[in-house]
Amino acid sequence: MSSPFFLPASWVRILAGAALFAVSAHAAALPSDSGGGSASAADALRAAHQRMSGKLGRSSFGRPIQLDSQETPSGLQGDIHAVVDHSLPAISAALKQSSQWCELLTLHVNNRRCRAGTTPQGQDMLTLFVVRRYDKPVEQAFELPFVYRVASATPEYLSVEMNAASGPLGTSNYRVTLEAVALDERRSFLHFSYSYDHNMMVRMATQAYLATFGRNKVGFTVEGKGADGQPEYIRGLRGLVERNAMRYFLTLDAYLSSGAGASAERRERAWFAAAERYPRQLHEIDLETYLAIKREDRQRDGAGR
Repeated sequence: MSSPFFLPASWVRILAGAALFAVSAHAAALPSDSGGGSASAADALRAAHQRMSGKLGRSSFGRPIQLDSQETPSGLQGDIHAVVDHSLPAISAALKQSSQWCELLTLHVNNRRCRAGTTPQGQDMLTLFVVRRYDKPVEQAFELPFVYRVASATPEYLSVEMNAASGPLGTSNYRVTLEAVALDERRSFLHFSYSYDHNMMVRMATQAYLATFGRNKVGFTVEGKGADGQPEYIRGLRGLVERNAMRYFLTLDAYLSSGAGASAERRERAWFAAAERYPRQLHEIDLETYLAIKREDRQRDGAGR
């Protein structure tokens, strides 16, 4: 996905050297789910919806969304659960192909190109080209090659998985999953998870960056209130993964909400408007600059309307 942190050039050179000594964890594609496994997974997701119903109803996001983050022993993970006003058949139709995910993922401000294809083993894959900052040229992008698979697609449950064994600057084992279950004929419950591993050198450098150049960046979890009565949001590594998880959830939501056959610019405007609802965490760029960059990317790659 998006580069997990944005460092000054001197820091990047230091980390690039350190990354030569990193040991990457490899993500293996799992065998296809059986019907029984899909049923149990659907039941588990419905149970999660019931368990979270109180939090979803009181969500500070202005809609039924629950965002959780954690520092794992080897990296970071962000999870979003949400009720959306889309039927499961509509979600499945919109998200079952890797080319559709390319259209979706390039809504993110730092994702400048995406190409769908197959691995030498015949697996579906997509390669995402990610820049450290939106104003960097695509020639400076990192490549993230994801193995893509639809783990389950039934009338009651959808599960999509993407795995990238290695990433930039000592990051590895990127794992992106989406699962959805039907609540009724018009609504579904989604679980989106985004995680990656990093070595100790990257963890320490990222913490140092977030404590200095990135000290004003915050996530969404409220840890308390300041002297002025305003919420104190989580910072540091968990704040970082919360921002990125939310950006990616909003790409999903904008893609689904725009409807089949929508123009790329309509989707881009929808994503930007959704992100701007949370300016403290997500504002980086003005609308016209964002649209101009995305228009240039489409014209360069012949990516349609």
